[in-house]
Amino acid sequence: MSTRTTRLAPSTTGDLHLGHARTFLLTWALARREGWRIVLRFEDLDPERATADSRDRTLDVLAFLGIDHDGDPLTQSADPAPYRAAMRRLAERGLVFASDLSRREIREAVAAPHAGGELRFDPALRPPPGPAWRFEDPARGRRFATPDVVVEFEDQLLGPQRTCPAEECGDFAVWTRDGLPGYQLAVVVDDARQDVTDVVRGDDLLASTARQRLLQLELDLPSPRWWHLPLVHDAHGVRLAKRNDALSIDTLRSQGATPERICGLVAWWCRWIDEPAPVEPRRLPDLASPERLREVAVLESDPDHRPRVEQETITWLCSG
Repeated sequence: MSTRTTRLAPSTTGDLHLGHARTFLLTWALARREGWRIVLRFEDLDPERATADSRDRTLDVLAFLGIDHDGDPLTQSADPAPYRAAMRRLAERGLVFASDLSRREIREAVAAPHAGGELRFDPALRPPPGPAWRFEDPARGRRFATPDVVVEFEDQLLGPQRTCPAEECGDFAVWTRDGLPGYQLAVVVDDARQDVTDVVRGDDLLASTARQRLLQLELDLPSPRWWHLPLVHDAHGVRLAKRNDALSIDTLRSQGATPERICGLVAWWCRWIDEPAPVEPRRLPDLASPERLREVAVLESDPDHRPRVEQETITWLCSG
């Protein structure tokens, strides 16, 4: 495609909070400034947590913030066929296997936990050749036989990246026991079928990029450009989570927060304005140039410079 495309991909498992608002606003602003197409995807493959009500509230919040998109949204659960096709292709190449090991069993099977704290599935735990390497029973969980290679890519904000998924996480999950695609596989398939050329998201997913790149290579799918933005943290330095309802956009909105104040807070966090002040959503694209976003990402890669939501932040947001 000649037109570059990015995506907004909220999960329908809870309410959007200030961290989501910042990432989505900056993604939208960059895309509108650069003339990219914006597609919307609802990631609803968590059968225990995803709800239609959450989807509706997400749509409402995006509209409230002035974030629009192009074309009809894609809902992952609506059509499992593309994911099953991808799994069959991986299985035909002997790259995925069934495993019923619990997290406890995986943890106890290795001599020591990974230094980074992530549970690593060691290749020694792979089953022997046979039925476990076929994709005949979609109700069994499956893992990708991660090759021991270094993956390199250029992040548009953070620069050159180099990592080895085999050392970080080992064989990672690509299919769940619910008969649904895992996050890594679903993202790869959906980015390809929505013609996504540029992925803008939080830097908590930086490690996932290398894993997704491996799947893209094995499935012969294009790899988009990657833009990883630093996350927002709470007053204690912990990244925001959906369970913190006090910082959800719906809650703040009910207490008086306006789109202009939320956009102004985002602009202030990015150091595009000297102090918190209302900014109309339509003004953000004028501020969000790639160069300015790179400056933000480099500065905020230092934990001491990450944006935080202090009590004064909430007071100011809700005083409008």
